[in-house]
Amino acid sequence: MRINAFELERFFAKYEFSAPYLLGSSDCEAMNIEDLLALEPGSEKGFQKCWLGYTESMGHPLLREEIAHLYSECSADEVLVHSGAEEAIFIFMNVMLQPGDHVVVQSPCYQSLFQIASDLGCQVTRWFPENQPDWHWNLETLKDLIKPNTKAVIINQPHNPTGYLMSREEQAQLIWMLKERDLLLFSDEVYRCLEHDPALRLPAACDLYENAVSLGVMSKTYGLAGLRIGWIATRNKTIFREMATFKDYTSICNSAPSEYLALIGLRNQQQLIDRNLAIVETNLTVLDQFFKEYPDLFEWQAPRAGSIAFPRFLGTAGAEQFCVDLVEKQGVLLIPSVYFHHGDSHFRIGFGRQNLPECVTQLETYVKQHREALLSS
Repeated sequence: MRINAFELERFFAKYEFSAPYLLGSSDCEAMNIEDLLALEPGSEKGFQKCWLGYTESMGHPLLREEIAHLYSECSADEVLVHSGAEEAIFIFMNVMLQPGDHVVVQSPCYQSLFQIASDLGCQVTRWFPENQPDWHWNLETLKDLIKPNTKAVIINQPHNPTGYLMSREEQAQLIWMLKERDLLLFSDEVYRCLEHDPALRLPAACDLYENAVSLGVMSKTYGLAGLRIGWIATRNKTIFREMATFKDYTSICNSAPSEYLALIGLRNQQQLIDRNLAIVETNLTVLDQFFKEYPDLFEWQAPRAGSIAFPRFLGTAGAEQFCVDLVEKQGVLLIPSVYFHHGDSHFRIGFGRQNLPECVTQLETYVKQHREALLSS
């Protein structure tokens, strides 16, 4: 298939490894191999003995068992490990969707959640929130968007880029709506377990609905993006079988060292979660104070989950012009909303990394120097 450029990733490719202050990243603070192995006695020796041959295409059995502990109804046999979340998204779309199928996608969103379906020849309807900056997606609106040829609904909870998290009641209503119509649900849950209040954590969609696919990854909540390990969990045997078969044409199998390190990370997941939530909590205090100082330039709503938010830029220039000028003059990288196909008035800010206070200091330096121009240009 021919597919359109991934605009967000092309923007990252231009600036991510040259800009000194990354303030738009979606992941949490990473760590080195030494620090990860230190979480579990004996793991360093196990890593040294890691066999560098081909791995099982569905994922190492111990890793699949550990992932299954994240779910209440899905077993290890219903977990399929991938090379990152992106491979899983690509495979699901290719095996479950056909040209002419209709798909509803919660938006704004990561581009691949709608682009792949569109380029496969599907009809894609984007389900947008009805109010800002609170960000709320109305289920009655979703009901109106569903057509006779609708095949699947794609959601992301907790949500990237807004940090929104629906309630348990809303999730239950959504599941009931899809069950009634026998629709597929692809649920991007890569920020699950990074709720700012753990009491708000939603059940995994795959535990609530047999035709749901839950997507997870080591990159976001756990801060281990360099492992490139993701997975899906589903009780739908057809989906699982078709995705496992298609994987023979993509990665075939995963990196053995990455699977071993992912296993160590998940065995010690609470330490990683607690560490990253502490970083998030500290950084949100910094952001609350910053945005409080500049209400004429930014509209800010603290998110409920994850390590990202989607403030509105109130300056007279568009958010893209603001972000490009900011990174080129001050080295601070934010992600304008055009790369989420959501107008030109918002930007994604990431707060999962320890150097956020330093990044915000640089952002504030730029704002102070250019405030008048930002309000009048």
